[in-house]
Amino acid sequence: MRSPKSYTKEDVVEINCHGGIQATRKVLDLVIENGARLAEPGEFTKRAFLNGRLDLSQAEAVLDTIRAKTEGSLKVALKQLEGGLSKDVNKLIDKLADITADIEVSIDFPDEDIKLKDKVKLTGEAVSVLNGIKELIDSYGKGMVMREGVLAIICGKPNVGKSSLMNLLLKRDRVIVSPIPGTTRDAVEEMIDIDGIPIRLVDTAGIGAPKDPLSKKSANKTRGYMDMADIALLVLDGSHKIDTKDREIFRLVKGKKKIVIINKSDLGNKVSGPELDKLSVGSETLEISVKKNINITFLEKKISGLIWGGSFNQGESPTVANARHKESLDKAYRCVLSVVGALKIGSYPELVAVDLKEAIFDLGLITGRSVSEDILNRIFAKFCIGK
Repeated sequence: MRSPKSYTKEDVVEINCHGGIQATRKVLDLVIENGARLAEPGEFTKRAFLNGRLDLSQAEAVLDTIRAKTEGSLKVALKQLEGGLSKDVNKLIDKLADITADIEVSIDFPDEDIKLKDKVKLTGEAVSVLNGIKELIDSYGKGMVMREGVLAIICGKPNVGKSSLMNLLLKRDRVIVSPIPGTTRDAVEEMIDIDGIPIRLVDTAGIGAPKDPLSKKSANKTRGYMDMADIALLVLDGSHKIDTKDREIFRLVKGKKKIVIINKSDLGNKVSGPELDKLSVGSETLEISVKKNINITFLEKKISGLIWGGSFNQGESPTVANARHKESLDKAYRCVLSVVGALKIGSYPELVAVDLKEAIFDLGLITGRSVSEDILNRIFAKFCIGK
């Protein structure tokens, strides 16, 4: 493949091997004997960046595309790979560069009576950039959800239908189900996709009075997952009244985002009433029947809504899903905030220019306009060989 039309913008030779792994290894050994070497992690994408095929945020999106856990996370990664984030960041950099040019005129030609652009207008332009940076920062929470997923635990006392619910949400029999209380002795974790959101769903052992050392270990592990969980699916047996064990579990997940699930609704509802209202205040409540498959689709919608706290157009607008980008945006935001304050009080233009240049530098770190070799090495070290 002749440059510059290859991925790296360099001349590339690709060898396709017939047969199994042994034939491939023999060909690889022969190529290395004749002067080739194994690629370093991420070397092809790094070359693509260095040769101008991709900017740095697009290069990072290659890895996010490979690691995407759901269709939703893939859409977010592809939007960045297409240059959606880069376009927004470059617009902000260009606006800051224009403001800097106006500021530096007054610094470079103080005796030429060249008037600074109307201060109010200049401040308005800086505020516009500030709002643009803030919008990208605000997308980070949802971006990280799409990239890393959400930890959701199914919790409750023994024999309320937690494992059956897990199997139903997974749409396969992953967990052993039995009418015998305490069948699940260890936490079972699986990845599921609900409305494009990657969710690490954990079925935990029922919390009750430990009868043996193993039950005690299971209960401690369940409590550990409760501490780490982003959301809790608290399952109650609707055919029995709320008891001390249920109250204890409510206490353990207090303050967490949660959905109170009243299972076995086909057997009647004995838990609804003032006590449930008090225990579940601020939480979603839903009656379901795992056995009859009642309201499971509605439960999935409630889980999605609980995570987003509203709507989220996956991949339709640039979304920040990288901690490095978030750090650079935070630094740039503080600098531009300082610029706005300085312009309002009429501070020295030299001080304003310093903050403007720092903000441009920080935003440039996202796209690779201003980046060190050390940062590049750390970014591409996360890639697998051959990418």
